[in-house]
Amino acid sequence: MKRRRKFQAERILRVGRVVSDLDRAEAFYRDGLGFHAMARGRSDMATLAALGSTDSDAAEVVMRLGAQDIALVRFAKQGRSYPGDSRSNDLWFQHLAIVVNDMDDAYAHLLSRAGWRPISEGGPQSLPPSNGAVRAFKFRDPDGHPLELLWFPSGQGRALWHQNGSPALFLGIDHSALAIASTLRGLGFYRALGFRVSDRTLNHGPAQARLDGLAAARLRVTGLRPASATGPGLELLAYHPSGRPAPMTCPNDMVTDWVSVAVSPTPGASPRAVQDPDGHRLVLVDQGAGAIGLPA
Repeated sequence: MKRRRKFQAERILRVGRVVSDLDRAEAFYRDGLGFHAMARGRSDMATLAALGSTDSDAAEVVMRLGAQDIALVRFAKQGRSYPGDSRSNDLWFQHLAIVVNDMDDAYAHLLSRAGWRPISEGGPQSLPPSNGAVRAFKFRDPDGHPLELLWFPSGQGRALWHQNGSPALFLGIDHSALAIASTLRGLGFYRALGFRVSDRTLNHGPAQARLDGLAAARLRVTGLRPASATGPGLELLAYHPSGRPAPMTCPNDMVTDWVSVAVSPTPGASPRAVQDPDGHRLVLVDQGAGAIGLPA
């Protein structure tokens, strides 16, 4: 039975990420990955309240790469650290895929910076043509959050990444990828929010295993897009077998990420936080408010 659609996801506004040291995180994303700060100050209390936090002293810096934003948030009372033994197939895994102009140059630039650690084994990996012939490298920021450098060959990926003519090394955020236990169950949830499937692949083989830092990797990748042709999308990563389920987390835990999504019609109390079947958080924002970049 189809799940009835309640909302239309219009576009993804930004991804929120909890950090332990705001200055250190800002410096890493700026100097290591080309982001620049757009705003800095108190975190939006309506968003935090929707997530279940009453921390009125939480601070954030909103950073932009290309035309895509992230919000790095530091709570006054910090929660648990990111699990040090995390693996790519654990169900709390959520990365940001950063598109690069040149993988070798981007990787060399990253190597020149301190504070991160690799997930991928043996440097950037070239996936086979059946998986888009992309080059990719996964790693963790100073707090343990996963990130991915991603290079698209001609004819692959969205036209945006081939038409902007930018000389920048780091171009923007293509998507946020979420590890899930079941593609069928995950699609039921995201389709009810108005996301549509944009692409599907079955990834496996030695290059994928090295990319994920796993002894073996076989996963179904499902790309999702909101209504807007601009802005980042989502990817559902269904590993076989899947990893450990996500633990119960608090908003101030380092493992907590959230995706802010502008939706229509209004979600009632806006913003409104929801969780997908595997515990990944989304904050639904009224389309009208989101159109002017609010709330933060």
